[in-house]
Amino acid sequence: MKIAVIGCGYLGAVHAAAMASLGFDTVGVDVDASKVERLGRGEPPFFEPGLPELLRAGVGAGRLRFTTDVAEAAGSDVVFIAVGTPQLPGSDAADLAFVDAAIASLEPHLGAGMLVVGKSTVPVGTAARLAEVVRPTGARLAWNPEFLREGFAVQDTLAPDRLVYGVEPGDDAAVERLDAVYASVLERGTERLVLDFATAELVKVSANAFLATKISFINAMAELAETVGADVTLLADAIGLDARIGRRFLNAGLGFGGGCLPKDIRAFQARASELGHADTLAFLGEVDRINLRRRDRMAALIERELDAVGGDRVAMLGLAFKPDSDDVRDSPALDVCRHLQRAGRSVVGFDPQARETAGRVLPSLEIAGSVADAVRGADVLALGTEWRDFRELDPVEVAQWTQARVVVDGRNTLDAARWSAAGFRVVGLGKPEVQPA
Repeated sequence: MKIAVIGCGYLGAVHAAAMASLGFDTVGVDVDASKVERLGRGEPPFFEPGLPELLRAGVGAGRLRFTTDVAEAAGSDVVFIAVGTPQLPGSDAADLAFVDAAIASLEPHLGAGMLVVGKSTVPVGTAARLAEVVRPTGARLAWNPEFLREGFAVQDTLAPDRLVYGVEPGDDAAVERLDAVYASVLERGTERLVLDFATAELVKVSANAFLATKISFINAMAELAETVGADVTLLADAIGLDARIGRRFLNAGLGFGGGCLPKDIRAFQARASELGHADTLAFLGEVDRINLRRRDRMAALIERELDAVGGDRVAMLGLAFKPDSDDVRDSPALDVCRHLQRAGRSVVGFDPQARETAGRVLPSLEIAGSVADAVRGADVLALGTEWRDFRELDPVEVAQWTQARVVVDGRNTLDAARWSAAGFRVVGLGKPEVQPA
């Protein structure tokens, strides 16, 4: 089979490389010529573990190429739509301009026997609308939502925990074609669900809404824990042992960010309102507000500690919205940096991978080239992203680089006993402070 992927951002580039690794002749199409050029050399335009090797292998074997000409998708057996659906400016709704533009540019090149497969996260009802555009060309439409985690995108594409097909009633041919694409995945026993368009669209947004709710729930408990002197991490351990609840996504701290969860829960609310169900998802508004309050709380804790020591300089360790990524979209850590800068504080940041992306988004931020350079001269240390590099820091060595003796752990991930033994006071979110030993 020949496969085309329209849109070569985070989702599309990974998907195209994965399809080539499965042995398919694959072409990736994007309007950004510089991105296409880099991908054509086997160089991803963003950091994602495992992707450079996958790209180089596909390009080197001649199974993977990239272009700006959508006409090169003509004759493909399957065309995946993997463009972005950002938040609409001035609204909570999803901006479908890129999805609509992709379908419009592809329409003249569609023909009988071709299958167009949406992977982008879209509001419910979008697939049914687009099917009306695709059907007259003789092609068919299916929706195959993605469930990628940044930092694990290659793994999640090649070894997903489930495959979801959204198809029109009775479209067995679409199911058979998708089964052929994912044959090697299915052979490993991966669960496959064949659903209608609306249910398939709801799977992705409802999954993100549930995860966001779980994260905000434990952060709400962290707010209470701070008031009564409880430890939210031990609380999460205790309730997480309940099989009905589970421990995953019950890590209190700075909360979620990135290009998916925040905009997806807002778009979900907006679509529910359009459908006359504003009250049904009204709770997601509080989920969003709890999440944003955690950023304000961390900034307030850092300022409190600065005032206590009579200092003004903060070292923020971690700038990406999550570890194993250089993505700073809606990064909680970067948001805290902005807050502190607006308050007149001096902030220096360091991140193993997101220094360049953070510098483009927040040019006023001083960015260090190493942890040692970041903490040198700082009055307070802060952890904004739970990179392994930071979790494994030797606090005794850190103490030699800086006069600061307090660390605000925004992810509740540092070994407080080790840092205390090295002379640091550790301040967490929803946890009792740990004094220097």
